[in-house]
Amino acid sequence: MPLHPAVAAVRRGVRGAISRLEPGDTVVVACSGGADSLALTSATVFEGHKLGLRVVGATVDHGLQPGSADQAARAIAQLAALGVDETATVRVEVVGGGHGPEAAARQARYDVLEQLRERLGAVLVLLGHTRDDQAETVLLGLTRGSGARSLAGMRRTFDHYARPLLDITRDDTVTACQVEGLEIWDDPHNDDPAYTRVRVRRTVLPVLEEQLGPGVAATLARTADQLRDDVDALDDQARSAYDGLRATGDGADCSDGLPLGPVSELHRAVASRVLRLAALDAGATGSELFHVHVRALVDLAAGDLSGEVRLPGHVTAYRDRDHLHFRPTPVPR
Repeated sequence: MPLHPAVAAVRRGVRGAISRLEPGDTVVVACSGGADSLALTSATVFEGHKLGLRVVGATVDHGLQPGSADQAARAIAQLAALGVDETATVRVEVVGGGHGPEAAARQARYDVLEQLRERLGAVLVLLGHTRDDQAETVLLGLTRGSGARSLAGMRRTFDHYARPLLDITRDDTVTACQVEGLEIWDDPHNDDPAYTRVRVRRTVLPVLEEQLGPGVAATLARTADQLRDDVDALDDQARSAYDGLRATGDGADCSDGLPLGPVSELHRAVASRVLRLAALDAGATGSELFHVHVRALVDLAAGDLSGEVRLPGHVTAYRDRDHLHFRPTPVPR
């Protein structure tokens, strides 16, 4: 009996993500029990075991809704039934960071996955984001005026993480689960219009498809891929320039400040990224360092803004002659 196209597509995506791993390597799959992560886990077990990989299924309980512990237990049972070599479940405390519970939950999830990866010695963590998730991310970035980095969407790979399903639709993951007889958990948060992403998913994208024709989600995802190449190229240039400034400065740690003369000679797109890197090295919180902050740093460096710029993470930037400096932001008593 021929393999169903949806199942084949998911397995193909996973196969590409793990193809360079060695027998005995450990792979962690993040699984909530939803269609995307269940389809991902099933495919990873199938493809990973053919390569001799150790597959660990991980469930994170955010504790944000009643019965979350029960759902985590169900997900663990499903992971075991799918044939993973080991299961792990962790409950996290979600602490708001000023940008809503969704962002706080995402940060908590990545923190615990990274801790788990280090403890297990895993070489790769697989995440179940689909093409639909990518389209929603691009659209949200567009409406927020977040710049190229946000419009480039979610990266296919970063550090020890990979998203094998970015070319797979959400409908395909649902179909794959149905074909394989997997019981899907529907997260109530995915239908809660209080979340902006849910309104985009349930209302905005369907309207765009209706008014502009089918294929909007695929086009948005394709736009992300095209922009990602450009963003990565500029980021690489900025990293090279920043490392050069650190190496030729008075100290490799830029303890005497970032020299602004060489920065002013860079293209604005590269210079802004250099200043962002300097802010991150000074301790600014990357997930909360937005375009408005970087633009203020650019104006401060150019002398178009006087005084100081306060950045997320309790870091303050200020200019002293021809150098940019950073210091801890005083905490009000």
